[in-house]
Amino acid sequence: MSLNETIVRQALQTVNDPEIGKDLVTLNMVGKISVSGSAVQVVIDLTTPACPLKGKIQDDIEQALTRVGADQVDIEWGVQLAGQSHQQQSLVPGIGYVIAVGAGKGGVGKSTMAVNLAAGLVRSGARVGLLDADIYGPSIPTMMGLNEKPKAGADKKILPMQAHGMKVISMGSFVDDEAALVWRGPMLNKALRQFFADVRWGDLDYLVVDLPPGTGDVPLSIAQMVTVGAAVIVTTPQDVAVADVLRAKTMFDTLKIPVAGVIENMAGFTPPGGGVPIPLFGEGGGEKAAKRLGVPLIGQLPIDARVSNQGDEGTPVVLADPQSDIALTMLELAQNVAGRLSVLALERKADTGAGSIQVDHR
Repeated sequence: MSLNETIVRQALQTVNDPEIGKDLVTLNMVGKISVSGSAVQVVIDLTTPACPLKGKIQDDIEQALTRVGADQVDIEWGVQLAGQSHQQQSLVPGIGYVIAVGAGKGGVGKSTMAVNLAAGLVRSGARVGLLDADIYGPSIPTMMGLNEKPKAGADKKILPMQAHGMKVISMGSFVDDEAALVWRGPMLNKALRQFFADVRWGDLDYLVVDLPPGTGDVPLSIAQMVTVGAAVIVTTPQDVAVADVLRAKTMFDTLKIPVAGVIENMAGFTPPGGGVPIPLFGEGGGEKAAKRLGVPLIGQLPIDARVSNQGDEGTPVVLADPQSDIALTMLELAQNVAGRLSVLALERKADTGAGSIQVDHR
């Protein structure tokens, strides 16, 4: 029997998205199918631009179609962001997912994680924005090598700064380095609203938001303004850090923001020349916190001088030293976050009956 579209579609029903556990047809990931003899062309819409298991999906598709007689398989990749519609993001209508990066306390490397998470998503092929919502202690301009101040366009919208393939906005770019902001809640709220509504973000797959540490006004304001796809909680390995993670998780639960998982930073130090990693700040705190909260441990990042050095120099290590162990670990972490977003978005879609976003094939 010769190949046709029906046979191809039935074959693709045997291929599952590895993270979501459902077949490509059921997930509406299969687009246009073209068959010419034993050659097949098919459009596959991934559930996230930074899909960590794209290679496995491709292999599984090729094997499934080979079994039904295809000897040539061409795949065109697109993106279908699941779980919310652009209409839900009334302040930022061109943005697919908002990712909040938070921590129960300061000093755990939250901003470093936000910057390298954003850079990892860029490196995976996504369109990314980075919003520094740490109004009182903005560090993103330094980490991104930005010295200029944002400008306004003809429509009076603020033009985000461009750095390392992403769009960036930070209060640190509007004030002098040594200036201290003494603002109450309403002023914070107004500034955040401007960062969302009055910035010309354009179309983005992800907007990564670096939250201030702790639980305060900023996360509440953001939750009231936009739909946050998920939050990521950054912690360190000490047992005492678990309490801080619990407080952060409670805050996100209260705000109805799903938590994608926990990132454990500073997870051991390997001396120069190699050897057994030394747990300078204890060990196992991130894993314990994740288990207690019932969320995944997304990744564990060791202490590596290149991370802070590159942050001081203004280029995220994911981009500055892309083949280093630490950069590859951070890239995997970013892809894991993207994968978790897809799962959470589809769960939200199932709970609410929300539609999905169709993004032009690229």
